[in-house]
Amino acid sequence: MKKNRFLSVAKLLFVVFAVFFCENVIAQYQQAPQQTMQHQPRFWDKVQFGGGLGLNFSNGYTDISISPSAIYNVNPYLAVGLGLQGSYVSSGYYDSGIYGASLLTFINPIPQIQFSINLSESYVNNHYEAGYYGPNSYTDNFWNTALFLGAGYRTGNVTVGIAYNVLFDENDHVYTEAYMPFVRAYF
Repeated sequence: MKKNRFLSVAKLLFVVFAVFFCENVIAQYQQAPQQTMQHQPRFWDKVQFGGGLGLNFSNGYTDISISPSAIYNVNPYLAVGLGLQGSYVSSGYYDSGIYGASLLTFINPIPQIQFSINLSESYVNNHYEAGYYGPNSYTDNFWNTALFLGAGYRTGNVTVGIAYNVLFDENDHVYTEAYMPFVRAYF
C-alpha cells in the first residue's frame, strides 16, 4: 500500500514537473522570434537636445548667456553629451566674453535623482576700463577649465539642482562662486 502511494505521488510530481518544464521551453521558444521583430532604437532615437538661456538686465548691467547641448542616452541610468557655451557681461567699467565647450555626463541612479559631471573649457576675454581697477585700462585673455560636480531633482525632462566647481579659483575672474544652481531641460 505504501509502495502504491509512493508511486502515485512520484507520478504526480513527474507530471507537474514535465508540464512546468515544457511550458517554460515553449514560452522561451515563442519569445525568441518576437525579440528579433522588436524595434531596435536607432542612434538618433536616443539623442536629446536642450540647454540653457540666461538674460539679466539692470541699471548699467547686462548679462546674456546661451548654452545649447545634446546628450546620448546610453541606458536609463547614464547619458553622455557635448555642449557649447557663450556669454557676454557688461557693467560700465567692465565687459567680458566667454566662449567654450563642455563634456557632459549624467547619472540617474533612480529616475528622480540626477548626478552630473560637466568638464568645461572656456576662452575668457575680460576688458577693464581705466579708473575702477587703476589708472589704465587693460584686457585679460586666458583659457579656463571648470569641473562641475552636481546633484539635482529630476521630473520628466527637467532637472533642478546645484553644482560645485572643484577647480574654482576666485582669481580667475570667471565665476563669482564655486557653487552654481542650475535648471536643465532636454527634449
